[in-house]
Amino acid sequence: MIDPVRLRMEHAALSHFLPPNAYVFRDLDTDEPYVLMAIKTNRGHVYTLRVDLMDFPEEVPAAYITKMLYTRDGDIMDDVDAEMHTLESDYGYTRICHYGYDSWHSNVSLAKIYLKCRLWVEMYELHLQHGKPLDYYLNHQS
Repeated sequence: MIDPVRLRMEHAALSHFLPPNAYVFRDLDTDEPYVLMAIKTNRGHVYTLRVDLMDFPEEVPAAYITKMLYTRDGDIMDDVDAEMHTLESDYGYTRICHYGYDSWHSNVSLAKIYLKCRLWVEMYELHLQHGKPLDYYLNHQS
């Protein structure tokens, strides 16, 4: 669970990228804490990102777009798909891949997760426009 010192650090880091009303920490005193963050794309669309904080920062946190997304062809994005950088969904939301377990370390901030997820959303919108899978833009790293 996120401790008070780390929470202050995360607030400070997020405030460099987002105004105070664009993110909110929820349920911090429960077993299922999370943060919601607004993502506004270059095309002007707004998405809400949910990052679960149960085991953060020790483990890679699950990150979701708070609705179910669909591919350009109309396929639901609710399962593991390496080409689309998605994982098995929860809550009825699309779960997106932002960090591999091998590249995770506890010094990664929520601000960095936000930036990677924002990049994912921008590439998702390119997918909707051009039809190429996200992996065309976001190659997996070894």
